[in-house]
Amino acid sequence: MRAGKLDNVIEIVRPGGYVDDGYGNQVPVDDTVIATMRAQVIQASTEEFMRAWGASTERAIIFRTRWLDDVRLSDKVRHAAIDYNLKEVKPIGRRRGLELRCSA
Repeated sequence: MRAGKLDNVIEIVRPGGYVDDGYGNQVPVDDTVIATMRAQVIQASTEEFMRAWGASTERAIIFRTRWLDDVRLSDKVRHAAIDYNLKEVKPIGRRRGLELRCSA
């Protein structure tokens, strides 16, 4: 992985969830940015599907980045102010890098 190809900035974001506020109510907690890192966009595509409720558009993108431990499928990737859901986290080599397959 060459450093010159890592020309995009992404953030790995972990959803906050809910906590008890002391009165028995569930209050949402802000998302936590786990890491801000450089990445390479391998493939980006947009597809349109016909669903039961009508037409829908799905954006798919693949990022390649340096190794980061503890990346979960429940995390999100933020790139260019768009949040992508992780579909697959694929390691490259022995802790050399990660390939993140995402969709929005």
